[in-house]
Amino acid sequence: MNSYINQSNFFEGRNPEQIASEYGTPLYVYNERILRDRMEKVAKVITKYPYTANYSVKANSNIHILRLAMQEGINCDAMSVGEIQMLLRAGFPTDRIFFVPNNVSDELVFAVKHGIMTSLDSLAQLELYGQICCDLELPNEKRKCAVRINPGVGAGHCEKVITGGKKTKFGIAEEDIPNIFEIAKNYSLKIVGINQHIGSLFMDPQPYLDAVTNLLRIALGFEKLEFIDFGGGYGVPYHKLDDEKDFPMEEFKSRLEPILDDFASKYGKVPLFKSEPGRYCVAEGGVILGRVQAVKQNSGKTFVGTDVGMNVLVRPSMYGSWHDIEIIRNGNVVLREGEHAEPLFEQTVTGNICESGDILAKDRMLPKTVRGDIVCVLDAGAYGWSMCSTYNSRPRPAEILICKDSSIKLIRRRETIDDLMKLF
Repeated sequence: MNSYINQSNFFEGRNPEQIASEYGTPLYVYNERILRDRMEKVAKVITKYPYTANYSVKANSNIHILRLAMQEGINCDAMSVGEIQMLLRAGFPTDRIFFVPNNVSDELVFAVKHGIMTSLDSLAQLELYGQICCDLELPNEKRKCAVRINPGVGAGHCEKVITGGKKTKFGIAEEDIPNIFEIAKNYSLKIVGINQHIGSLFMDPQPYLDAVTNLLRIALGFEKLEFIDFGGGYGVPYHKLDDEKDFPMEEFKSRLEPILDDFASKYGKVPLFKSEPGRYCVAEGGVILGRVQAVKQNSGKTFVGTDVGMNVLVRPSMYGSWHDIEIIRNGNVVLREGEHAEPLFEQTVTGNICESGDILAKDRMLPKTVRGDIVCVLDAGAYGWSMCSTYNSRPRPAEILICKDSSIKLIRRRETIDDLMKLF
């Protein structure tokens, strides 16, 4: 692929140079059309049986993007009371929120008081939840909850994003399921759902299908489940400029349905099926615009210094993640291929943070860059702004949304030094 920006018409005819000049850099830019398209796809993963996609808010919790999910008929998963509050502010009713916390206490009280369905991640958390229900004198008929099962299967692009299997902190092991029933009985809890999550960013459906099959086998040991949540993790092609293929969604759906058919024939009443797509919904719908501030040579290596530091996008430093980069000059993409392409040579793109690990893209073949160019970091809509920090006391960037009619909406203003000072 020569240019994702051009092929997808990401900026909807708007000049990215003008956008960067008006809103400043670094800047998160989202495309409403692409976001809605990906959300629509995940909303139709299962059509034969009752199903809902639960968007994982941790991927991107901007209220305006949450409203797009709500309009597309998607429910949401929240990992914290903060995320619950974001969803409530966006307009989500409590019955469209699924709370999936890890190692919390007071947040469970908040969820119980607000009637939000909650999944408990350990036996200790399940017992605490039961105690809270007792302390609040909650009627037995309202003591419904779910449990997160560790399926013994994990998948993902990096060990740090694998959330299933024996080496992770998540979920209740299968051998502890009898203890689930015992605790539930002691506190008059009704286990109405089970969920899992094997990891994030897998492009091969097989590990996910294996985990679904395994979870459904486990589900046969639970009576009268109202829902079964298979988790998420559908990947996106981060190497799209090298023509990496999309996640094979249609193939995946065709292979998933027979697995559900088999379970339905054994279980009798079919519960609501859920999945937890996060990255797939938003990653490709967001980019970062940054400015080249300096280009220099060190021991024969070319370093391109930008204002997109690890405080703005931590994934490359934290996970070793790859993000394709396109260079924009005078509002146009500097082409890598074709009649007007410029020669490529090896360059390392860095940020402006005082860390040797502040590397955005290492040893990349890119067109020659000069001070003032714009770097466009692709696939930054997921785990981008939501993982931003103010490290080095740098305020966090603004976010804008390019709407379907090509108008631009500021959906989060840029932080200021005054904002940082207000916390002292």
